[in-house]
Amino acid sequence: MSASFDLPEFRRKAVEPVVCIKAGWNLIKSQYWLFVGLTVVGILLGSIVPFGILLGPMMCGIYLTLFKAKRGQPIEFGDLFKGFDYFGDSLIATLLHLVPLLVVFVPSYIVFYMGLFFLMPRNGEPDPGALFGFFGLFAVFWLVMMVLLILVSVGFTFAYPLIVDRRLSGLDAVKLSIRAAMANFWQLLGMLLLNGLFSFVGLLFCYVGAFLVLPIGFAAIATAYEQVFGLADGDVQPNLPPPPPTFT
Repeated sequence: MSASFDLPEFRRKAVEPVVCIKAGWNLIKSQYWLFVGLTVVGILLGSIVPFGILLGPMMCGIYLTLFKAKRGQPIEFGDLFKGFDYFGDSLIATLLHLVPLLVVFVPSYIVFYMGLFFLMPRNGEPDPGALFGFFGLFAVFWLVMMVLLILVSVGFTFAYPLIVDRRLSGLDAVKLSIRAAMANFWQLLGMLLLNGLFSFVGLLFCYVGAFLVLPIGFAAIATAYEQVFGLADGDVQPNLPPPPPTFT
C-alpha cells in the first residue's frame, strides 16, 4: 500500500473523450462477450448488498481485467473475483463515495414529503401559490444536488483504477482521484456524458442494450486513466499483506 508521499503524478487536460471510447472498444472487441459477462455479473453482484459492500471489489475486479488486457495478459472470468484482494481499500472508497450522498439525499426526501404533507389542507382546496413556491424551491434544490452528484461522480472516476494499478489505500486513491479528475474535469465530463448517452440508447432497446455497452464505458475510463496516470510498471498484483518471515 503506497504512502501519501509516494502518490503518482498525473497529467492535466490529458483525457480525449472520443479517443477513450474508441480505444476502449478496440481493447475489448476481441473478447467482447467475456467482458460483457464480467461487467454484468460485477454490477449485479455489487448491487445486491447494501452500502456498496460488494460494489468496490467488483469494480476493482473489472478494472483488473481491463488492465491485464492492456498489458496483453490472458484474462479469465475468475479474474473478476480477484477484486476481493482489494476488499478493504475498495470498501473505504465506496463508502467515501456513497455515504455523503446518502446523508444529503435521504433527508431531502424526508423534508420533501413532510413539506408536502403540511401544505395539503385539511379542508378545502390547496393553495396553488404555496404549492407552486414549494415545488419551485425544491426544483432548485434538486438542480443543485444534481450538480453536486456530477461533481462527485467525476471526482471518483479514478479511485478504483488507482487502487488496482497503483495499490493505493482507499483514502489516498480517493484524494488523488479527485485532484486528477478536477484537473481533467471538462474532458472527463464529456466522456461520461457520451457513455451515458450510449447507455440511454441501450435502454431504449428493452434495457438489454444498456448491458451491452457497459464494458465499453469501463474500458473508456481505463483508457482515460492511462492517459492521465500511465500504467504502473509490471503486472497487476493483488493488494495483499507481505508474507510472514521464514526462519532457516
